[in-house]
Amino acid sequence: MAWNRWEDITPHGYTCGYCDKVVASNKGWYHHSGIGQGVVYVCPHCDQPTYVRGQVQVPGAVPGNTVAGLPKDISALYDEARQSIGVGSHTAAVLTCRKLLMNIAVGVGAPTGQKFIEYVEYLAQKGYVPPNGKVWVDHIRKKGNEATHEIVLMSPGDSEDLISFSEMLLKFIYEFPSRVPKAPSKP
Repeated sequence: MAWNRWEDITPHGYTCGYCDKVVASNKGWYHHSGIGQGVVYVCPHCDQPTYVRGQVQVPGAVPGNTVAGLPKDISALYDEARQSIGVGSHTAAVLTCRKLLMNIAVGVGAPTGQKFIEYVEYLAQKGYVPPNGKVWVDHIRKKGNEATHEIVLMSPGDSEDLISFSEMLLKFIYEFPSRVPKAPSKP
């Protein structure tokens, strides 16, 4: 299999697995072999390469959405979980979502060194879990425990559910409060 030189190629639209932008590119490299064609597109936004062969894209588009107002460490963990799914590492994503719960709890005032369930209870007792949200926060905990303590691989459905639940929790705790205009200071 030989890769053809950098050149104009058939345009292709995709969500970049690096910068999360919906882009279309017509620059890159392609190859033909006895088993098909593959193309490496270069994102016009971030200049990173994406390999596409049929329906397979590497790195894949990451699920979930960017959440505003996050502290850097929380943002890094959330992005790590999303990127893990983008490369097919679903068990790693589930484990990272579990760790994210602990970091969120400590970030909003829970003491360090607690049992994991105590972090989940702290979030619920202090009002950081929305009404009816305890069920999905507990689902993150249970799936995370399953990935941690049992010999089982997590599925794409598991990891994508946990990213959705984590995103909603992060929006509830960080993004929505950060969007409320600050009250003017009293003179």
